Amino acid sequence: MKVILKQRVEHIGNAWDTVSVKDGFARNYLFPLGLAFEATKGNLKITQDLANSKAAVQEKEKTDAQGLAKKLQNASFTLSCEANVDDKLYGSVDSLEVSKLLVSEGYTIDKKNILLDEPIKSLGVYEIPLKLHPEVVSKIKVWVVKK
Repeated sequence: MKVILKQRVEHIGNAWDTVSVKDGFARNYLFPLGLAFEATKGNLKITQDLANSKAAVQEKEKTDAQGLAKKLQNASFTLSCEANVDDKLYGSVDSLEVSKLLVSEGYTIDKKNILLDEPIKSLGVYEIPLKLHPEVVSKIKVWVVKK
């Protein structure tokens, strides 16, 4: 029997895949748990329409992310921190601090999308990569200066 999966099923397939399974497996496991529905012509058409609209949304998100990346490409931000005479910070600057800095400048970027390898522990200029979309990565310049 051919079915369309609503979500990822281990060893069977991913969401919206059309797969062939045994009749009993579909009737006794997939259908009752709401993991799949039968692959009729109508359901295949609905699934195709969903895939097309999802692709259009993803393309728009990618275009928006590329526009934001272009704006951030030349942007430079300054972060004032307490430091000792050897230019070592009291504490460190992590992705949460960078996220707060970006929010204060008008950019909403989640801290999970700030790709810091390790926290910043000294004064200086740093290029920090930002993951704006799965296919779009941008870099910002952050100046960490003494308060």
